[in-house]
Amino acid sequence: MDSIANFLFEVGMLSRTPRSGYQFLGSGKESVAEHILRTVFVGYTLCKMDDSLDELRVLKMCVLHDLPEARTGDMNYVNKKYVDVDETKAVKELTDELFFGADIRSVIEEFNAKETKESLIARDADQIALILQLKECGDLGNKYSEEWINFALQRLNTENGKKLSERIIKTDSSQWWFKEKGAWWVNGNSR
Repeated sequence: MDSIANFLFEVGMLSRTPRSGYQFLGSGKESVAEHILRTVFVGYTLCKMDDSLDELRVLKMCVLHDLPEARTGDMNYVNKKYVDVDETKAVKELTDELFFGADIRSVIEEFNAKETKESLIARDADQIALILQLKECGDLGNKYSEEWINFALQRLNTENGKKLSERIIKTDSSQWWFKEKGAWWVNGNSR
């Protein structure tokens, strides 16, 4: 039980680990845990768009893909030019004492191998979560977010991922809550 308790405390570190790329973008902020949460919802949505996928495998990859960052931190593209992260070592040490550690290792290895349709969907979910965050930054005036979105779009692997991303970049990020700009926004009710 000690190894399980330690694992769950370590998972908590993801909520305190910042995604580091936003320092270069100049706006936006999220933890690795916040990114994972949105990735899970994007992965879930992509699975609903293609019933041939193994939804459980996709969701497990979405949940676990950045788990090693509890130990390594989030390395953005500039950091990766200068620092070699031993993710394999981090995953091994994180999972060695867990009776379900082999499952975690297997899921992360599948995600990184980019060979199964589920891993490609999970990788698209990871990028689409970034695209959503960048679109929000752009809608609030960050002039660099569009360029970053264009790079993220090039990393997409699947047709559904590309179609969903096209719709995202054409949609105002506040439309979902501000679409009925009528009496509600004036009087606080719909009458």
